[in-house]
Amino acid sequence: MSNCAIVGINWGDEGKGRMVDLLTEDYDVVVRYQGGGNAGHTVINDKGNFALHLLPSGIFRDGVVNILGNGVALDPQNLWNEMQDVMSKGVALTPENLKISDRASLLLPWHREMDELEEQRLADKKYGSTKQGIAPFYSDKYQKKTVLAGELFYPDKLKEHLTGLLEWKNLILTGVYGAKRITENEINEWIDTYCEKIKPFVCDTGEVLKNASMNGKKILFEAQLGSLRDLDYGIYPYTTSSNTIAAYAPIGSGFPGAKIDRVLGVVKAYSTCVGEGPFVSEMFGDEAEELRKAGNEYGAKTGRPRRVGAMDLVATAYGIEVQAATEIALTKLDVLSFMEKIPVCTHYITDGKQVDRFPFPAALDESTPVIEYKDGWMEDISKVRKWEDLPKNAQDYVLYIENVVGCPIKYVSVGPERESIIIR
Repeated sequence: MSNCAIVGINWGDEGKGRMVDLLTEDYDVVVRYQGGGNAGHTVINDKGNFALHLLPSGIFRDGVVNILGNGVALDPQNLWNEMQDVMSKGVALTPENLKISDRASLLLPWHREMDELEEQRLADKKYGSTKQGIAPFYSDKYQKKTVLAGELFYPDKLKEHLTGLLEWKNLILTGVYGAKRITENEINEWIDTYCEKIKPFVCDTGEVLKNASMNGKKILFEAQLGSLRDLDYGIYPYTTSSNTIAAYAPIGSGFPGAKIDRVLGVVKAYSTCVGEGPFVSEMFGDEAEELRKAGNEYGAKTGRPRRVGAMDLVATAYGIEVQAATEIALTKLDVLSFMEKIPVCTHYITDGKQVDRFPFPAALDESTPVIEYKDGWMEDISKVRKWEDLPKNAQDYVLYIENVVGCPIKYVSVGPERESIIIR
């Protein structure tokens, strides 16, 4: 048995979805173990072009069981809409290949509303939320004020539970934000419209995972976002509200006894960042816009332009450390083909000193990058499938990164399609 976690090393948007889609050929089960519909995993394969937000990226492989674990922010409305979109493109979703943990908490309509209201209140101090309700949801979860998906099978208790939560939540909506009350009829309609649709997929996924493991099945754990957005180890408070690191995978999946043998960290060949907060290697002006266009760096969920920057070796080495990555997939190397000289952030200047260690979040605003330039290759590499066929300067760029971060780069992607990959 060889279980694997696929995780983001930097700010997210590194290309985890395309790596899950690729590696599921060798796995039996794919589990999303944290996060919600606030980010997108882009997958391009023989079935089409998809931007997944909640669905695990293994749904395109026949015979693979896909699970939304208890650590996920389960938004029934967004999930059902996404399921309909995927099924309309010929992808089969049934209770046999898609299973939802009965212990996953439901992201309710008031969570999105509170997210929007709080960002408005924060104004120029906002966190850069995607306004999908993620922070209010996780806050409520840890206050024990959410509804578990399994409660859908107990309608009388569900109604009583929701009535109590609604009374509490309306006190906050009206008293703190001056917003309108949410009615019981609105919530009941939402339950009927969306929750009843996903109910056939809800089950005891912990038992599914335990049995799969006992039968020698291989499990792939799929993370959302990256190391620098982890609630505990990221650039707080500009993080997500869950743990994005591989160590959380057994807990958030519903299989706390799981053993993870491989941690594949996904790293983009340059840096991107969505949302607010420090981004030391950020590029600006025409240079940034050219890179953004070349890499089509626009959010899969929001469509907003991503901030772009030089490959940040300080942040990457830290991300590899907190993920305990055993190997790396370097994505979007082909995007850099237009550059004669490629910028790389090798160190930071923090408090007047050159540092290699990623600083404490409060020190990042005053940190500046040390930039070195590597020779580009200035030719199209998107059709290359063998390491030895890459231009020497492209090979040197990959080997340089590998040497500095101290983790083997096993995969190099040269395009978004499933087959656009070099395996070393």
